[in-house]
Amino acid sequence: MPARSRAVVLREFRSPFEMESFEVPAPGEMAAIVDVEYAGICGTDVHLQNGRLPIPTPVVLGHEAVGRVAALGAGLTHDARGVPLAPGDAVSWLNNISCGRCRYCLVEQQPTLCVGSRRIYGINQRADAFPHLSGGWADSIYLQPGTVMVKLPDGVRPRDVIPLGCAGPTAVHGVLDEVEIRQGDVVVVQGSGPVGVAAAIYAQLGGAGKVIMVGGPADRLEQARRLGIAAVYIDVTDGSAAQDRAAAVRAETPDGLGADVVIECAGVPSAVAEGIDMCRPGAQYCVLGQYTDHGPTPLNPHLITRKQLRVHGSWGFSARHYITYISSLPRLIARFDLGSMLSEYPLEAADEAVTAVKAGAVMKAVLRPGPPRDVPAPEGVLA
Repeated sequence: MPARSRAVVLREFRSPFEMESFEVPAPGEMAAIVDVEYAGICGTDVHLQNGRLPIPTPVVLGHEAVGRVAALGAGLTHDARGVPLAPGDAVSWLNNISCGRCRYCLVEQQPTLCVGSRRIYGINQRADAFPHLSGGWADSIYLQPGTVMVKLPDGVRPRDVIPLGCAGPTAVHGVLDEVEIRQGDVVVVQGSGPVGVAAAIYAQLGGAGKVIMVGGPADRLEQARRLGIAAVYIDVTDGSAAQDRAAAVRAETPDGLGADVVIECAGVPSAVAEGIDMCRPGAQYCVLGQYTDHGPTPLNPHLITRKQLRVHGSWGFSARHYITYISSLPRLIARFDLGSMLSEYPLEAADEAVTAVKAGAVMKAVLRPGPPRDVPAPEGVLA
């Protein structure tokens, strides 16, 4: 086990990150030390740096990560599914630990709504308090007791986990749990970033007959097209009006009535009214992408009533969603070239990577704390 670990620390909002070094503590009972191989950069990380969410600082960011077990604390012998664990095993983990005691954890069985002391790796764990290394943007991370850790299935590499990052289990929750997709349904996905890509993939796996992706910019939409995750792609950045895009969607549906299911993954409030316009009467609309509060948006509630729409909200993901995501990866990587989504950066280039995410210049930026361990670095990747 390494004695020290580098970590990318956010000390002040709207300021560059700082690279710091921390001692790697020995894991306590039921805890673990994991050497991070890949850590994702999510749109939420951009909002965190900008102070859009109330989090404590200093903090080691990184709520999406995967790596290999360096050390296991006393009593920690198996993962969340009962699979034996040993040093060197490739693992990933649920990025939050719910309190397990509040109404939503115990009675409602909705731990994503936990109102107790919910701890979130890379978001609300201070870097100046033990165990310090509580985010994935580091060489090592300390996984606290109660963490849902999952050993990767045979044939799944650490690099296979990170393209969808938190978007994968977020889509599992929204697409497979909150809404009901019937065989042959027409499903519209609003947004062509990682959450939109994940939603389109799980819509296909859930039985959709046709997936329509509405997103942009054009190069990101083209990257989604190369993945083969939809049958129709509509660009929101080509100057078209919202009503014209809704008409284009209806033209792709039986009798021109509209989509059976529309899933918002854009994170743009104005997308909601547009998505409701794309729904057929009796359809379902799921708001999946509004993790950060971007404010209100004009909406005609009469359309929800007249169309008898079922409107769903979906927030984050729980252990079962995460385990479903990891368990589905063998099918996903056999069908989709998820690795093509990645743009890799060394740990010390965190500012550069986040700038690329802000600009929409990459589909999925990931930090690689050390040299690649399971795949050669492709040409042009920073090393």
